[in-house]
Amino acid sequence: MKQLPNILIIMADQQRYDCIGSSGMRPVQTPHLDRLAAEGTRFTHAFSHIPLCGPARQSFMNGRRAETFGGLWNEGIALPVSSLSPNEYVWPRELKAQGYVSHYLGKWGVSAAHDPTAFGYDAYTSEGDYARFRKERFPEVEYRAGYFGEPDPVPLASSRTHWFADRAAEAIHGWAQTGQSWHMRLNFTEPHLPNRPAGRFATMYDPAGIEPWAGFADTFANKPYIQRQMQASWGVEHYGWDDWAQVVARYYGVVSQADEAIGRVLAALEETGEAGETIVVYTADHGDMCGSHGMMDKHCVMYDDIVRVPLIVRWPGRVSAGAVSDAFVYNLLDVPPTLLDWLGCAAPDALHGRSLRPLLEANASGAGGQPASDGEWRDAVVASYNGQQFGLYTQRMIRTREWKYVWNTADVDELYRLDVDPGELTNLIGDPAHAETVRELRRRLYDVLRQDGDALVGNEWTRRQLLEGKIVS
Repeated sequence: MKQLPNILIIMADQQRYDCIGSSGMRPVQTPHLDRLAAEGTRFTHAFSHIPLCGPARQSFMNGRRAETFGGLWNEGIALPVSSLSPNEYVWPRELKAQGYVSHYLGKWGVSAAHDPTAFGYDAYTSEGDYARFRKERFPEVEYRAGYFGEPDPVPLASSRTHWFADRAAEAIHGWAQTGQSWHMRLNFTEPHLPNRPAGRFATMYDPAGIEPWAGFADTFANKPYIQRQMQASWGVEHYGWDDWAQVVARYYGVVSQADEAIGRVLAALEETGEAGETIVVYTADHGDMCGSHGMMDKHCVMYDDIVRVPLIVRWPGRVSAGAVSDAFVYNLLDVPPTLLDWLGCAAPDALHGRSLRPLLEANASGAGGQPASDGEWRDAVVASYNGQQFGLYTQRMIRTREWKYVWNTADVDELYRLDVDPGELTNLIGDPAHAETVRELRRRLYDVLRQDGDALVGNEWTRRQLLEGKIVS
C-alpha cells in the first residue's frame, strides 16, 4: 500500500450541476459519473466562486479569490489583464515536495505566458497537442456552425474527449509500474460550446423531447439591461425553445460523450489496481446558460445555471460512499485545503476555502452530509464577476438556501427567493416587504468581501452602497 494516495482531479469546462444522471434533474445519461457518486460523496450545493474559465482555474491553483491576485477575466479576449504568476503560491508544488510525480492534461487557462510545468507539474499534454494530432489525421475536417455546434465528423475514438482519456490512461498505466504516488489533472474542454458530439452521441438525444429550463420563461421585467444586451450580442434574442432544444441536445450529447471518456480513465485505475489508493475529484469550473433565460455561455449573470456546479469526491475507505451532501461548498476553494489536510500539509492561512474532510468523512455508512466537527458549516456562498468581452460589468453575489442577492454595481440589483422561484424569474429588489432581507444580505456580502480582500469594497463609495443602502432601485 502506498504511503500517500494518488490524486486524480477531473475538471469539466462549463458543466451544469443538473446535467448529471445522479442529480435526477435532467434526462442526461452519465453512468460512469453516477458510479463515481455511488462510490463516493456527491455535493448538491457546490458553487463556483467566479464563473469564468481563466479566473476560476487560477483560483483553484492558488486557493484564493482571483481578485486578490488580479485574475479578473480571461486573457487575450478583451482588455489586457494580469493572471496568476508562477511566483505566487500554488498547492501542486506542495505535492511535488512530498514526492509526487504529476501530469497536467487538457485545458489550461491559468497563464498565457507559462504552462503547467511552471506551476509544479512534471508533464503537460495540451489542447494544442490534440489539435496537431487531428490536423495530421483528419486534415479535411472543417467546422462550419460556429458556437452553436454541430456533429463532429471525427471518429469517436479520435475525438478530443477520448484522445485525452487515452493519454491519461497511458500515464496511469506507466506510473503503476513505478509504485510512485502520482497526481493528475485531467481537464476536458467539454461541454464548453461549441458542442460537437461525435459518433452515436451526435444523435443520442432528440431535441423534440427536451423540456425547457426553469429559467427559460424569463420576461426580463425589472432585470439588468445587460441580460437583454447579451441576447442581442449573441444574435439569439428571437430564439424560441425549438431553436434552443437543438443546442441543448448537442450539449447533452457531449456531456454523455465526456462521461464515456471518464469511464476509460476510471477503468485504467481498476486495471492497474490503483482505484483503492486514488482520491478522485470530479467538478467543473462553472456551468452554462445553454438557453436558460434565453442566453448563451455565461458572463454578466449570477444564475444558478452557471454558479452551481457538480462536485463528486471518491476515496475508498475514507470518503463516505453513496452519501449526498447538501452543504454549501466552494468546489474550487475548498478542494485544495481538503487535499492538503489529507496529506498532512499545512495550508496557508491566506487560503479562502476550508477542508471538506468533516463532510466527506461524516460517517462510514455514507448517510451523512453534515459536518462531523463541532463548528458550524457555512450557510451562504459568495461569487464574483468582473467583466470581459461584454464590457467591465462588475457583480458580486451572495446566496443562501432561501435567497440570492446580486450586487450589480452598474445596474439594478437582483433579489430572488429561491424556494418559491427556483428559475430566478422574478426580481424582488425594491419590494418594501423584503427591505430588511436586502439590508442583511448586503451586510453579509460586505463582510465576506472585506474578509477575503476584495478591493471592490475598499473605498467609501462602494462601501456606502452595501452598508448604507445607497443604491438606486
